[in-house]
Amino acid sequence: MQYPPLSVYVHIPWCIHKCPYCDFNSHEFKDQNLQNNEEAYTNALVKQIDNYNLEPKRSIHSIFFGGGTPSLFSPKAFDSLINKLEKTFGLDRNCEITIEANPGTFDKKHFCGYKDVGINRMSLGVQSFNHNHLKKLERIHNPEEAFNAANLAVEIFDKVNIDLMFALPNQTLEDVKNDITRALEVGTSHISYYHLTIEPNTLFYKFPPKLPDEEKSAEIFDLITEELNAAQFAHYETSAYAKKDNQCLHNLNYWNFGDYLGIGAGAHSKLSYEGKIFRRSCFKNPRDYIKNANSHNFYDDEKLLSANDLTFEFMMNALRLNNGFNQSLFEQRTNLPISIIDKELNLAKDKKLIIQKNGRIKPTLLGQNFLNELLQIFLKD
Repeated sequence: MQYPPLSVYVHIPWCIHKCPYCDFNSHEFKDQNLQNNEEAYTNALVKQIDNYNLEPKRSIHSIFFGGGTPSLFSPKAFDSLINKLEKTFGLDRNCEITIEANPGTFDKKHFCGYKDVGINRMSLGVQSFNHNHLKKLERIHNPEEAFNAANLAVEIFDKVNIDLMFALPNQTLEDVKNDITRALEVGTSHISYYHLTIEPNTLFYKFPPKLPDEEKSAEIFDLITEELNAAQFAHYETSAYAKKDNQCLHNLNYWNFGDYLGIGAGAHSKLSYEGKIFRRSCFKNPRDYIKNANSHNFYDDEKLLSANDLTFEFMMNALRLNNGFNQSLFEQRTNLPISIIDKELNLAKDKKLIIQKNGRIKPTLLGQNFLNELLQIFLKD
C-alpha cells in the first residue's frame, strides 16, 4: 500500500491573553514560572512521540508548531522536539518546519534561535496593522511591533506567512488596503487572510460586535484578491495567497487528505493503516495531558472513519483548493471508488459549483464563494 505524506502538528496551548474571537485550545498563561511549564510540557510531548511506532516506518513531510503562542517557548524546547522527531521518524530532505509567533512576544534572540535549531518557516499572527482593529481584537501588540516583528522574521527565515483578518468591526476598504500595503512592504511571500467569524465559546459570541454585512464582506474579499493578485500572489486556497513556490506545504498536505500526527494537548491525528483510516484526539486540558503522559496515556478519543466520513472529510479539505484535485487522488487517499459520490458530483455540477473535466474536479468561482453550500451536498446521514 502506498501511504500518503506524513505531517506532524505540535500544539503549544498557552498564550499571554485569550483573544475574544479565538475558539482554539488555548489557555492564558498565569503561572509566572514559564520555564517549569515548558520543561514539563516538552517532556510530555517527547513521551508521546516515543509512544508512536508506525509500521512501515514513514519519514516526516512537514512539522507545524501551533498554538496558543509557541513563541513563548525557548529554542531549546523546539530543538529537543525536532531532534526527537528526526530520530523517531526521520525528516524528508526538504521538510518544512513552521512555528507560529505572536508579534507581542517577538525577540530577535529567540527568532534566531528558532532558525538555528532547524525551523525554516514562521507564521506571524499580525491580524491587522491598524491600531483600532488590534485594540478591538484585544491583540497584545501594536502596529509598530507587528511591522518590526514581520521585518525581522523576513530577515531571518526562508519563508514567512503573515496572518491577517477581514470583515472586522468598522473596517473600511481603505483599512484593508493599508493592511495589505504594510504586509507587502516587509517582503513576505505568503499571506493568510481570515474572515472574522463569531464562534461558540468565545467572548465575541457572548458579546457580539457589529460586523460588516455579507455584501460588504464580499466587497472586501474581492479587494483583497485583486490587490494580492496584482502583487503576484496566487489565491491557491480558500484563505491563502502565495508567491510562486511559496505555498504552505503543511497545509497542502491537510487539503490533499494526507496523514498527520497530532502531538500535544487537544491535538488531532489522522492516520492510514492497512487500508483503514483512523482519527485520534489527545486530552484537551494541558494539565490532564501532562498528568496522563506519565502513564503513556495520551488520547481521549479514537475513531475508525466510515465511508461517509471519508467522502465528506476528503471533499471538505480538497475543495478548499481553488485548483481542485485529480479523481485518482480521491481513490488513493480514501480507498474508495470515485463512483461512490457520482450522485453528489452531478448535483454540484448542476448547481454550477464544480467543474469535472479530464479526471479533475475543482470548484467554480461560485463554488469557492459558496463553499459551505457546496460541502453540504457531500454530507451524508
